[in-house]
Amino acid sequence: MLNSPVLILNQNYEPLNVCRVKRAVVLILSGKAEVIEDNSDIVRSPTFSMISPSVVRLGRMIKRPRPQVKLTRRRVFIRDKYACQYCGKQVHELTLDHIVPRHRGGEHTWKNVVSACKACNQRKAGHTPSEAGMKLLRKPVQPSGSDPYVVYPFRTPPEWQGYLAYGKRISG
Repeated sequence: MLNSPVLILNQNYEPLNVCRVKRAVVLILSGKAEVIEDNSDIVRSPTFSMISPSVVRLGRMIKRPRPQVKLTRRRVFIRDKYACQYCGKQVHELTLDHIVPRHRGGEHTWKNVVSACKACNQRKAGHTPSEAGMKLLRKPVQPSGSDPYVVYPFRTPPEWQGYLAYGKRISG
């Protein structure tokens, strides 16, 4: 029971982290956090007992820099809505295409990588889109790091849902 997950919210209710009940109880007893939601279990010790927290909010605002979003195939496909950025088709077998090919000095960055269907990628080959007579449908951009970056790889408890909506989703 002391190993149950607890969602930690910043003072402004932004999801910050996930910890265990034991750590959350320490934060509560030291006056650094308050219980927002509980999960109906009881935490007992020889000197006290309390309802087990499920969501706690910190008493002070924690400022930390937003992380940079890692460039992965999956995230490029999500950014591009699983569509080829040259012909617009949504196909199951997408590839990554470097707008300026790497062998010509193009970098592996958000602004130089797009999703492409196999046919368009082969047609473009080692050329730039203008050399191949192709046009990008959308200019590639780096996704913002504003999504919450709480990592919790398991099914989230139902009492967390209202707080995770703050930043739209929970990363995992």
